[in-house]
Amino acid sequence: MNYARITGTGGYLPEKVLSNKELETMVDTSDQWIRERTGIEERHIAAEGETTCDLAEQAARRALQAAGRETGEVDLIIVATTTPDRVFPSTACLLQQRLDIHGCAAFDIQAVCTGFVYALGVAEKFIRSGSVRCALVIGAETLSRIVDWTDRSTCVLFGDGAGAVLLEASDEPGILSTHLHADGSYESLLTVPAGISQGYDKVRQGEAFMQMKGNEVFKMAVNTLGRIVDETLAANDLDKSDIDWLVPHQANIRIINATARKLKMTTERVVITVDRHGNTSAASVPLALDTAVRDGRIQRGETVLMEAFGGGFTWGSVLLKY
Repeated sequence: MNYARITGTGGYLPEKVLSNKELETMVDTSDQWIRERTGIEERHIAAEGETTCDLAEQAARRALQAAGRETGEVDLIIVATTTPDRVFPSTACLLQQRLDIHGCAAFDIQAVCTGFVYALGVAEKFIRSGSVRCALVIGAETLSRIVDWTDRSTCVLFGDGAGAVLLEASDEPGILSTHLHADGSYESLLTVPAGISQGYDKVRQGEAFMQMKGNEVFKMAVNTLGRIVDETLAANDLDKSDIDWLVPHQANIRIINATARKLKMTTERVVITVDRHGNTSAASVPLALDTAVRDGRIQRGETVLMEAFGGGFTWGSVLLKY
C-alpha cells in the first residue's frame, strides 16, 4: 500500500519585523495587552514588491533541499493561500514556473487558516491513489496586504510567511488520517467582505480588509478544536497519551493552551511559534512544523497531531507518523 510521508520541511519569513512596541506608535494598544491576550511578540511583514509566490518559493526550495530531492522529481504542487499574487494564474502555477517544473498538476486551495491542513489532506489522497509520488505542499500568505492597520482588534494579530513540506509515497506509514470540515453559516464572524464579484469597488479603492468578531471566533475555535481532537483520536483508536507532539495553528496562545489541555499535554510537547510570527494563516502550521523538525524536537517515528481553524468557518486535523 502507498502511504504518504513527509520527507522534508521548509519555512521562510520576510526580513522586516514589526514588534509590539512599534505597533504602540500606530494604534491604541500596548505590548503588555498583546502579549497577555494573544502571546504574540512580533510579526514579519513582506517588503514592498515581495509577493506570496516569493515567500512560497523560498519555503519550497528549503523543503526540497531537506528531502534531498530535485525539482524535476515533483509531480504535484498545491499552494494553500488566502492572498494569491493574482486572480489567475494560481500562485501554484507561478511557483511551478519559478521552480522550472513543467506538466504536473498545480493548483491553489483557499481554506484560510486551515488551508495547509486541507492541502495536505488532498495531496495525501493523490499519493494513496497511486497517481502521484512526490507532492510539494505549501502554505503561504502576505496577510499584511489585507490588514487594516488602523483597526487595533485585527492588526496586532497577523503576519506574513510561508511553510512547505515534501510529501512522498512510502511503504512506511506517514499520514495516518485527515479530518476536514467547514460550516459557511458562520461566514460573517471572520471575513473580508469584498472580492471580484462582490464589493469590487472596495478592492479597487484598497479597502478590502479583514473583519473579525473576536470573542465569537475565540469561543468557536476552542470548542471546535476540542471536537476535532476527539474525532481524530477515535478514528485512530488512540489515547491522548499516544500523541507525542501537538503542532497547532498559531493564532492565539489561549486557543493553543486550551487545545493542549484537551489532550492533557504539557507545553513542552506543544510547538509554539505564535510569539515570533503571529497568525500567518495557512503558513502557520507548516512554519511551526519546520521549526520543530529543524531544532530537533520532532524525531522520526513520533506521532504528531496538526490542527487548524479558520474563516469560513473551516477546521481540520492531520495525524501522522513523522
